[in-house]
Amino acid sequence: MRVYGLSDMTQTIGAVARLAGISIRTLHHYDEIGLLAPGGRSEAGYRLYEDADLERLQQILLLRELGFGLEEIARVLDDPGYDRSEALRQQRHQLEGTRARIDRLIAAVDGAIAAAQEGRTMTPEESLEVFGDFDPSEYEDEVKERWGDTDAYRESARRTKSYTKADWQQIGAESDAINQAFIALMDAGIPTTSPEARAVAERHRGLISKWFYPCSPEIHAGLGAMYVADARFTKNIDKARDGLATYMSEAIAARWG
Repeated sequence: MRVYGLSDMTQTIGAVARLAGISIRTLHHYDEIGLLAPGGRSEAGYRLYEDADLERLQQILLLRELGFGLEEIARVLDDPGYDRSEALRQQRHQLEGTRARIDRLIAAVDGAIAAAQEGRTMTPEESLEVFGDFDPSEYEDEVKERWGDTDAYRESARRTKSYTKADWQQIGAESDAINQAFIALMDAGIPTTSPEARAVAERHRGLISKWFYPCSPEIHAGLGAMYVADARFTKNIDKARDGLATYMSEAIAARWG
């Protein structure tokens, strides 16, 4: 992802593609869907990208790195209240918040590769390394009672049974990135009803669907409500930041409201 260092002159689509590390086809697609239309044309009719176009491309690539979809990016960038400087500060804050955790996870994954290849499940000590002082088994009986007869529970049990330590560490890293995205919005005073907050809520739903079970809007809304209705969930989520559980719950409700 390289947009920095471009000159003040207009750039052809080929030059922008090379400097940004993306394909010409991708730039054509952004133009076709109205996400990034070049501001100029050459005398021969070729697309020419101006400084403002390159700044927008930088924002698009940053938001894509953070997991936003193209439709979500368009809504965020086209919002009249969008503040580019503030968005960059939020993105930097989020990246700094996840860097230390990712460094620890890389070291742990290196040590777990051999165990994963052998198909070993996590020991209690390894589970503590991944989850910290949060014990998923504490909720197992209640989860079975509430959802044991549902397809979602059976699918989650089927998937997680085969997960290795490295899998759980990846889940933890992705979950932490989403928490940091919510925290950045909280710190910036962005309301839970904003397009940015709803977009992160959608990323949260995507994480659940990816690793556990297909998370419908109805299920997701129920989870969001449980984050504040159940004091244990609230306490665990708020370890990352006081008030995070409430912010997440309200953003999820806004996503489906």
